[in-house]
Order: sequence, then structure tokens, then C-alpha cells
Amino acid sequence: MLVAVKRTNEKDFSHILLLINKAKEKALLSVNQELIALYWEVGKYVSAKIKKAEWGEGIIENLADYISVNNPEIKGFTRRGLFRMRQFYDTYADNAKVSALLTQLSWTNHLIILSKSKSNEEKEFYILLSIKERYSSRELERQIDSGFFERTMLSKKVSTEISQLSKDVVSTFKDTYVLDFLDLPANHSEKDLQNGLVNNFKHFVLEFGKDFTFVGQEYRLSVGNNDYFIDLLFFHRELRCLVAFELKIDDFKPEYLGKLNFYLEALDKDVKKKHENPSVGVILCKSKDKDVVEYALSRNMSASLVVEYKTKLIDKKILKQKLDEFYQLSFEVNK
Repeated sequence: MLVAVKRTNEKDFSHILLLINKAKEKALLSVNQELIALYWEVGKYVSAKIKKAEWGEGIIENLADYISVNNPEIKGFTRRGLFRMRQFYDTYADNAKVSALLTQLSWTNHLIILSKSKSNEEKEFYILLSIKERYSSRELERQIDSGFFERTMLSKKVSTEISQLSKDVVSTFKDTYVLDFLDLPANHSEKDLQNGLVNNFKHFVLEFGKDFTFVGQEYRLSVGNNDYFIDLLFFHRELRCLVAFELKIDDFKPEYLGKLNFYLEALDKDVKKKHENPSVGVILCKSKDKDVVEYALSRNMSASLVVEYKTKLIDKKILKQKLDEFYQLSFEVNK
């Protein structure tokens, strides 16, 4: 039931409500930290017993039965749950960097990472990403299913194209983005793409990163006696700069870069605040020829990137195969 409150008291009352909600968040965080620490210690104990051959594998089921009989209120300590705790400990025990961060994630997110990611590198990647982006379990699962790790690693393959950019900018953007949430028709227009991204902003932020803050659609720039319009304009909190998106539904063309550079110059001269970094431009196109992109960007002085979008999830097997080929090529070059 909603309670009518005098406007003079509303500010004071809302402050009390804020304090209550903050306390609840801290309490939940504390409970989660204790829970993860408990699972770690149980996993450590079980792992040590099995490694010393004091326990056989079958004894875990006996332990689960024992806990169930003697303390039936406790949930999660089934045979499968105990196996996961042991796996949890064994996976991260030798990684001091990651083990110090484990209590910052929920157990559900840990289980998703353990079951859906293969290598230790991939597991570490998703742990750090989940902490940074504060992913829910649904958001994390979507990112793993979309091959977020593989796409991020493959983006390093095009580092020569964007060598003039800072490391922070390079690490912020990927070479390919999956926009399956837009449900675009096969023959969609640039307007369809633009409206879809704006109308599905929550999904856009999940795919591109939660540091993006929306500034405007068809953002007006007045230069001389003419008006120009940026398809989408954002501010990136970590980079502390404006990010202009130009949307193209066809293959990248070098002339697109000239228009983007013009927008970046206008943003930096007329819109950017003194404490902000120079603006970054992103051409989001349906496809690109990497040689054409490299030639176009080789003498480009502004902070510009050319990235692709896909309207359907990319087969993870294909992404993994490409990543394996990339690693093999890197190994041969460094031999």
C-alpha cells in the first residue's frame, strides 16, 4: 500500500529508505561472502582427503547422506554439490589472483563459469568480467553463450589496425558484436538498426559494456551554416570520453572514415568538456574487409574503430576454431 507523504518530508523519508536498502545490500553481500568461503573450505578439505588417498571417490556420497540425515535443514550439500565444491577449490587453488576475488561472485555465477567455460584462462576472464560488470546469472550465461571470451581474444588479432589507439580504448571494444536481441529483418535499414539499439538499450549495454551512458540519437552538430547528425552518441565512464557510433548495414567503405573524423573534430571542439578525453568514433558495419580497414586506418590520426555486427549468435565451435588458429599462429611466429 502506498502512503501519502508531505513533500517537505519526502526527502528525509527517502534518505531513510536509502539507508535501509544499503544495509540490506551489505547484509546480502556478507552472507554471500561467507557462503563462498564455506564452499571453498569444504572443497579444500574434501580435495586434500582424496589426494592423500584417505578417501575414495565414493565416500563423497556417504558424506552427502551423513549431512542430510544429521542436518536436513542445510541445502546444497548433495553429492553433486560437494563435487562442485571440490572442483571449485581445485580449479582456483593455484591462482592467487583469482582466489582472492571469488567471494565477489554468487555461487550460481561460479557454477555457470565452471560448467560452461573450458580453459582456466576463460574461467578467469569471466570471473573478472562478471565482477567488473556486476552480471546477473542470466546476463553472464548470455555472454558465455555468445562467445564473449572468444570474440574478445580474437579482437587482439586486429590490433595492427588500431595501433594508434590507447590500450584502454583497444581493450574496451571488440572486433565483432552480436545483436541477436534486435530480431532484425534480413533486409533491415540503418534506421531499423538505430531504433533497435535505442529500444533495446539494456541489451545493448550488456553487449557493449555497462560503462556506456546514452547521450542522444541523431545527435545534432552545427558547423558553419549546416547541421549534421551522429547516429548514436554515448559517454563512456571509464574512458571518460564521448563515443560516436555511425551505423552501416553494408560492407565498410573508406569514405565512411572521413565523415566520422569530421564528427569527432566537431565533438572535441564544441561538445567535449575540458576534463574529458578526446572523443572516440566507432563505425558499426555489417561486414568488413580487414585489408581495406587496415589501409584506411593506417594514416588516420583520430581515435576510430571499425567493428562488425552479427544478427545471430555465432557458432561457438567456429569461434573456438578461429581462436585456436590464432594461438597456433602466434606460437609459430614467436618460435
